[in-house]
Amino acid sequence: MNRSLRRVLAGLASAGVVGLFAAVPVPAAHAAAGKARVAIVVRDFGNPYWRALRDGAVAEGKKLHVPVSVQAGSSETDSIGENAKISTMANENFTCFGVVPVNATNIITPLIPVSRKNIPIINLDTGLDPKAVAAAGLKITSFIGSDNYHAGQIAANYMLKLLHDKGKVAILEGIPGEQNGINRETAFRKTTAGKLTVVQAEAADYERSRALTDAEAMLRVHHDLNGIFAANDEMGLGAAQAIANAGKTRTIRVVSIDGVKEALGAVKSGKLAGTVSQYPYAEGEMAVQACERLARKQPIPAHITSPIKLITPQNAARALKAFPRPFFAFNDPFGAP
Repeated sequence: MNRSLRRVLAGLASAGVVGLFAAVPVPAAHAAAGKARVAIVVRDFGNPYWRALRDGAVAEGKKLHVPVSVQAGSSETDSIGENAKISTMANENFTCFGVVPVNATNIITPLIPVSRKNIPIINLDTGLDPKAVAAAGLKITSFIGSDNYHAGQIAANYMLKLLHDKGKVAILEGIPGEQNGINRETAFRKTTAGKLTVVQAEAADYERSRALTDAEAMLRVHHDLNGIFAANDEMGLGAAQAIANAGKTRTIRVVSIDGVKEALGAVKSGKLAGTVSQYPYAEGEMAVQACERLARKQPIPAHITSPIKLITPQNAARALKAFPRPFFAFNDPFGAP
């Protein structure tokens, strides 16, 4: 990542994680070797979003000469499989863990043995429940992720612009109980309240095939639908396909969140009206940078907010050219001042 093009976006991304983290140097017991060995566990490599986080972490590991192992469950909702990966890696000689939960609590139990060894744990992308973390005595070193509430606001304001502040919309939600999806949907509803009417909402678990089926059902019931907000690109692409199959691409707008490469192409071609791009590749890079710094007994920020950007037909080509990195200036907090 070009450090001269970055600016620090460290802050508190959501109230759900405020107060959990402190800028904590790596404990002496694990800093002695001065060499990081990083374990990262994400939800599912079937989703290009998590593949991008993996690729960013692996690339940064090679750059810094830091061994990085990235594992995943078998689906977006495979909390059992994800927990099993964490439990296995907890018995290996890793100096730092980066973890993306399926929901607000699922990874807490398998991480307790890691925490008891004073191995740093970085909560990536999706915030854990602060009360559950505190009750379990789990120690979290830092959080790295984007502001999903703000992403929902950006998507909502763009939908309002597309629909001229009036119309009927449907929502495709993510995994029930998963905080990112909750933040995105809450922000969308609050921002559009009194202007757009939400006629239906369905949880499609961030999966394209489920979103396709749900969107087809929505179109059969709501013949005057003007737009669909999807809480991630996989669902957005599923909804866009349902709309295309019905011959309504020009009359029903789809706005989603994530910024995976296929979605950027769909925005450029007009299949999607827009997406709020997040940068999991950068999150993966920063996770490894954080672990490497901790291995050198250097403190890291308690909370790091990664960048987001609205992608429209006007800037989609630039976003595609720079993919998987941001095409706009920002600094990561581990770069040179």
